[in-house]
Amino acid sequence: MTPDAFDPFVYAHAHREAVAWMSQNTNHLVPPEIVQGAIATATRERRYEGYPFARGDPVLRDLVLRDLGFPADYGFVLTAGGTEALYMLTRALLRPGDEVVASDPSYLIIHKFIELSGARAITPPIYAPPYRLTAAAIETAITEKTRMILLIDPLNPLGSGYPAEEVRAIAELAESRGLYLLNDVTYRDFPDHHTLAAPFAPDRTLTVWSVSKNCGLAGLRIGGLAAPPALAATVARFNTNDLGVNALAQAAAVAALRTKPTWIDAVRRTTRENQRRIREAVERVPGASLPVYPSQANMFAIDIAPTGIAPEALQRELLLHDGVFVRAGNYLSPAFGGRFVRASFSNPPADIDRFVAAFGPAVERLRSGIVADVPGAASPPPVAPRPAR
Repeated sequence: MTPDAFDPFVYAHAHREAVAWMSQNTNHLVPPEIVQGAIATATRERRYEGYPFARGDPVLRDLVLRDLGFPADYGFVLTAGGTEALYMLTRALLRPGDEVVASDPSYLIIHKFIELSGARAITPPIYAPPYRLTAAAIETAITEKTRMILLIDPLNPLGSGYPAEEVRAIAELAESRGLYLLNDVTYRDFPDHHTLAAPFAPDRTLTVWSVSKNCGLAGLRIGGLAAPPALAATVARFNTNDLGVNALAQAAAVAALRTKPTWIDAVRRTTRENQRRIREAVERVPGASLPVYPSQANMFAIDIAPTGIAPEALQRELLLHDGVFVRAGNYLSPAFGGRFVRASFSNPPADIDRFVAAFGPAVERLRSGIVADVPGAASPPPVAPRPAR
């Protein structure tokens, strides 16, 4: 197998128990007994035998809306992960020729959905201070074709957070121009303070939420959309889950959201300590730096452009040699993806130990032209299995 043919996800999944998974912003810090107990109970009740309530468990709906601070009669669409909600709303609200003001870097799957609708993402570059969109930059990008603004807060992949006054300015701009405002708040539980856009543009804002990252349920694929009832109904016409979202996933989400106040502060403390330790490791490597610190999410970008090393090469080397999986920036930025890798850190401290020990030596090996071989499919993992959690 040549380096170009190497698929990091095939390798990482094949060696899942041996890999420190810092590539997809997944959360490995939620007390596992909470979710495992809820799924065990739902399994004993054989809830998997019947279809779930199509509109979603009413208890889950109530928990989500209260968690977001929306009224009980607010519009609500339950989907198989927040990503499905993003697909539905772009198909429902965009037409060929429309434009959406987004950003570069960004969560580019949304841009793909925009393009599938025949629309186009307009992407002001944000890989410079303040490393996020501003109302002024958005206003400059608006044309007569603009139909929507994309506000991801905190921002994947940089970890930038939006101050309340900026959220308000962007929302009021959307309101005044008659634009939809897509407020993706997947990472809203990681900062100390977060401001929703909906109160400032109540008729135009669609809030996409997820329990993949905050509640550590990425593998169960559950999320959704909250919006004014008429707007939510417009989006719901594109829902292909007529028979409902996975019943076991809903049971897990209910348990996680009910207990979130008891463990989310501990998750925040650990992620902050983890990112502090990563920063120390990065600062010891000449040519490596963090554009955004501290991150307001559970990930940030590590800029390695001055080292002369390609992000894909560093991703590969850390995974094969050290069992540490980070993500090359080309997944997140057409213009700047060749500058950085993204590392997430809502992980056990032992995973961060692995990164701290591996990052500097991996850079030095690549500078010296010494890289790990790609093992065969049957080869053992390069490191010992991770301790059970």
